[in-house]
Amino acid sequence: MGPVELSVVVPAYDEEARIGPTLEALRAHLDAHLGTGPGAWELIVADDGSTDGTADLVRAAAAAEPRIRLVGTDRNRGKGDALRRGVLASTGRRVLLTDADLATPVEELGHLEKAFTEQGVEAAIGSRAHPDSRIEHHQGRLRELLGRAGNRLIRAVAVPGVRDTQCGFKLLEGDRARAAFGASRLDGWGIDVEILQYFRRQGWPVAEVPVRWSHQDGSKVRPADYLKVLGELARLKAGTLAVAGLYLLGSLLLYKGLWAGVGSHYLADSGSDQNQWEWFFAVTADNVSHLRNPLFTTLQGMPDGVNLMANTVMLGLSVPLTPVTLAFGPGLTWALVLTLGLAGTALAWYWLIRRWLVASRWAAALGGALAAFAPPMVSHANAHPNFCVLFMIPLIVDRALRLCGGRRVRRDGVLLGLFAAYQVFLGEEPFLLAAVGMLLFAAAYAVADPRTARAAARPLLKGLGIAALVALPLVAFPLYWQFFGPQSYHSVLHGDAAGNSPRAFVEYAQRSLFGDEAQADKLALNRTEQNAFYGWPLIALCAAVAWWQWRRAAVKALAVTALGAAWLSLGQRIRIPGTDLVAPGPWRLLAHQPLFESVIEGRVGMVCAPALGVLVALGADRILALPEVRQRRLGMVAVAAALLPIVPTPFPVRDRAPVPAFIADGTWRQYLPEGRSLVPVPVPDPAGSDALHWQVEAGLGFRMPGGYFNGPWGPDRMGIYGATPRWTSNMLSDVRYGKPAPHIGPAWQAQARKDLRWWKAGLLVLPQDQERALELRDTVTKLLGRPPQKVEDVWIWKGPFPEPE
Repeated sequence: MGPVELSVVVPAYDEEARIGPTLEALRAHLDAHLGTGPGAWELIVADDGSTDGTADLVRAAAAAEPRIRLVGTDRNRGKGDALRRGVLASTGRRVLLTDADLATPVEELGHLEKAFTEQGVEAAIGSRAHPDSRIEHHQGRLRELLGRAGNRLIRAVAVPGVRDTQCGFKLLEGDRARAAFGASRLDGWGIDVEILQYFRRQGWPVAEVPVRWSHQDGSKVRPADYLKVLGELARLKAGTLAVAGLYLLGSLLLYKGLWAGVGSHYLADSGSDQNQWEWFFAVTADNVSHLRNPLFTTLQGMPDGVNLMANTVMLGLSVPLTPVTLAFGPGLTWALVLTLGLAGTALAWYWLIRRWLVASRWAAALGGALAAFAPPMVSHANAHPNFCVLFMIPLIVDRALRLCGGRRVRRDGVLLGLFAAYQVFLGEEPFLLAAVGMLLFAAAYAVADPRTARAAARPLLKGLGIAALVALPLVAFPLYWQFFGPQSYHSVLHGDAAGNSPRAFVEYAQRSLFGDEAQADKLALNRTEQNAFYGWPLIALCAAVAWWQWRRAAVKALAVTALGAAWLSLGQRIRIPGTDLVAPGPWRLLAHQPLFESVIEGRVGMVCAPALGVLVALGADRILALPEVRQRRLGMVAVAAALLPIVPTPFPVRDRAPVPAFIADGTWRQYLPEGRSLVPVPVPDPAGSDALHWQVEAGLGFRMPGGYFNGPWGPDRMGIYGATPRWTSNMLSDVRYGKPAPHIGPAWQAQARKDLRWWKAGLLVLPQDQERALELRDTVTKLLGRPPQKVEDVWIWKGPFPEPE
């Protein structure tokens, strides 16, 4: 039988008592509504292994009317199985699903068709929960209440926004219906939810339509069946839960050393950053719990303080995690943010890839894993959660893609604005880099498929305008504070050699399974800035996938995005490998532009991670769909061979330096005058930030000069790391790192008194186990003209300190 206008699929199980009248009612309406021609309609009864005379009655009806067909099975398998067989046997341009009891009369079909015409949807579903629906014969009160409760549970866990998933009257676009049922796995009542989830995942719009409905005696649906639906949905979610579990397991393995000693273990390659981030979490929690301004503090950098909005304190996480920080300490918050953040980022990319690009769950899982656990992401996962906790970026990309479809521009624009505002409070620089990647992709896609781009431009621009109107009021004041508030700065310069070497893209990172520590160290700024290192096998695999699927506009755009990001990441000066030649780099065009002037250009190479991840997912998806088992196996071996060398290995940890007992047990409180700062010797700076940990362990009870943060320097307010240096702090730092102390005379003593006055110093503290402690003690003694007092495990010099002469 050739294709028809409408296929009607009726699942049936032991319906001998009413299948005859149902078929006659359907036939009469379809003849009147669509005509009697052979291409007008077909009616498929999907018998679910009935034990009565249902199948015989359908056969008799089919003998009299050839447009009626029977699709049967040898045993009862469930409504889902029956519907699947019926829909896959259909040929209609549209497919109507209706129950054998006709609880919703077939005359309501016109309302569903009207939704197709007026709303441009791909599915129109009858909804008993719609306020305009008419319930002519209610179920029993208890049964109805249980049914509503079950439906609410289903809606909450599976298809938010759909008020009635289980009404058995649905009109679907034919090819969409066959694709959805062909991909379905459930055999029971949960099939309705699975199909609606599939439509939502594919971005096919669904409308709920008010209908007449009347409870029919003898209905096969029982209130307990809603619980069965939830059980089936758990099966549906099992694959996603398995992927999420694998991501979490991978993240836990990376941080197993950190978790083995939360608070006492320190990520060995994090430099001073773990101290800084734990301090950020602690000070945010303290500000929130005391209802203080979360955008500023004077706990570091006395007397000027720290503009927290101008530093990456991740208020989007540090604020909601305040109870965790207060209850268990910032060490646990640090471990949670890193571990759950990496796993959550992988899951978000998996969801995006699965929703838009691939059919295979495991192909999407590979792509999500590469996007989140790629070598540059793992490098930053040592010390920079703002660059590895990026779960909002895929959600922002998804919302932008929805806008391109132009279906719900206002809603998607509002959500995009909210998502963008939230990402500002997670990390602005990664958001800027993501925007660069999205612009590269959009430009390349517009060239590859100009017709689609033209159609998408208007709703996208309108949605972006709505997003801006939503986001700006939320971020306006924080951004004003960041750029114009106290201790704001203009830019942080990193020199003209912060780009990636071309060779870095084909080598392996330190933490990769095949990594060469010495080689990686030579090609990166430090171990937290290995911003490329994808390895040549992965580059070769992605090039092969791009060549294989080059006809797809998305593949062209992904390839251009990866190449464009890699090119930009080469920086302002490109040293040609193996030569002494230096060429001007592409970053010169952006290096001095607003916002871009503070970016470490090598980080643009991180944009390649999701682009390569999606290419790998597309390749794996195509490989898994190959007809021959041998081809599939060889293809997946090639994928595994490309990914194995960059599998990350666990982060090494060390025991963190103990907090002096003088600080830890609170003895310092007896010696520090009210309103004065405690000055660690040497003054803390980005290279030596253990005093931040002292401060956290002391409950943030004292202020101190110096520290590790971004702040202004000089009349131009240029951004630097740490507080504005002073003569005394620089000299003490030099002594600590091995330089001999200068001759201490009246000039140095006067300068020291001036600096101590500036810091509002009330107490100097030098741990006895401090590196070069004796040299530092002698230097401070000469500066102050008096010896220290030994208290517990430190030397102290208590104020007041004389004013400079």
